[in-house]
Amino acid sequence: MATIRDVAKVAGVSVATVSRVLNENGYVHEDTRKRVETAMEELNYSPNEVARSLYKKKSKLIGLLLPDITNPFFPQLARGVEDEIQKEGFRLLFGNSDEQPEKELDYIHTFVQNNVVGIISATNDRSDTNYKDLSIPVVFLDQTSKDYPSVYGDGREGGRTAAKEMVKRGSKRITILKGPAHIQPAQDRFQGALEYLSESNVDFYVMGTTSFAFEEAKKWAKELFETYPDTDGVLASNDIVATAVLHEALRLGKSIPKEVQIIGFDDIPQSSLLFPSLSTMRQPAYEMGKEAACLLIKLMRKEYVEQNHVEMPVTFIERETTREVEVNE
Repeated sequence: MATIRDVAKVAGVSVATVSRVLNENGYVHEDTRKRVETAMEELNYSPNEVARSLYKKKSKLIGLLLPDITNPFFPQLARGVEDEIQKEGFRLLFGNSDEQPEKELDYIHTFVQNNVVGIISATNDRSDTNYKDLSIPVVFLDQTSKDYPSVYGDGREGGRTAAKEMVKRGSKRITILKGPAHIQPAQDRFQGALEYLSESNVDFYVMGTTSFAFEEAKKWAKELFETYPDTDGVLASNDIVATAVLHEALRLGKSIPKEVQIIGFDDIPQSSLLFPSLSTMRQPAYEMGKEAACLLIKLMRKEYVEQNHVEMPVTFIERETTREVEVNE
């Protein structure tokens, strides 16, 4: 890998001159600049972006915080962000908070120390205290915020739609898996489903959960069928939890979807690969990531932003864990 000294040698200049070209600092004759740039191209030299940012006190770096990289939904968000910012010449510094506020704050400090020019946060901490003293733009992703621009799916309407599709397909004793209380999108979905089922002529149960982790979800799935053995429909808080419910239902010998229907949330790529494949509510994760990146770039450039809070539609994806709608003759 070529170094700044290699560039200086090929261009016939000092290391200090190459540094001035890289950092756009100090006078460099145009002919000399061209020689340095040609040498960098010939050597395929790539400057250390972090080092440049520390020197110039500005950078082309953007910080991205996710709550749980093991959840396949979040890499889709990240890919949307990355694809969009790369088109504009920016690069990502990435942090995984594991839903821990202290770890989230540590990453924010790391971002600031490396002179990121903006932050996109998809973490689940409802407070904005970690961000209040920052002098750079912040956009929240997959959650709403009163104080910061945000991009999110319409969770409440998604919950209503999921409940509506479950009832429409004949379930009469439905269990809602509420999702973690500290995760706003999960609560939005729960409220939407609760609103619809409360207005419907069906029995329903509510079961609280504390995370989206698959290993914990397996325990809740077992508890669900022990506590509510007559459940014939499950509205899961996300696709990971829905997968655990599906596994447990099949282990118990239940016929899917004849005896139990299941609807997840997010439409992670694995949902279509399950057997039977999972019916779910699709959040446009990739598009949400791109939208958040576009919003952040506009804020960084101090361009006019027509809409600070972007709500994106959620759609029902019908697969094999729900029955077909009966059509009355």
